[in-house]
Amino acid sequence: MRYQVPQFIEVEDKIFGPLTIKQFLYVVGGAAIGFILWSLLPNFIAIIIGAPIVVFFIALAFYKYNDRPLILTVEGAIKYFFSNKLYIWNKKKKEIKPKKQDTVSSVPQLELPKLSDSKLKDLAWGLDVKENVK
Repeated sequence: MRYQVPQFIEVEDKIFGPLTIKQFLYVVGGAAIGFILWSLLPNFIAIIIGAPIVVFFIALAFYKYNDRPLILTVEGAIKYFFSNKLYIWNKKKKEIKPKKQDTVSSVPQLELPKLSDSKLKDLAWGLDVKENVK
């Protein structure tokens, strides 16, 4: 028994001529807001306020940023601006230069990595950041 597998599922259907349903709703919404502003406000003020709004809605309908719809970029920006942020300041340690020794050693010294006393505590803090920060 053979089944048909749907193809091109990422491509939205063109419903209103060359426009998808989302594009059509963005264009109609922007035009409606522009018309309402034009009818309620004086013409000069309606153009100043309404033009950016209409252009924004047209950009939502047609403009793609990094091959993604603009609405996803706007959504990400809104989430970024209104979400909690954690700022961590790491103090830079000053390097102490070793003093020159009078004795000459022929074997170079190997530097071993230093482990902090609370490595497990540092790891636990890194995993539980949201619980520890108040």
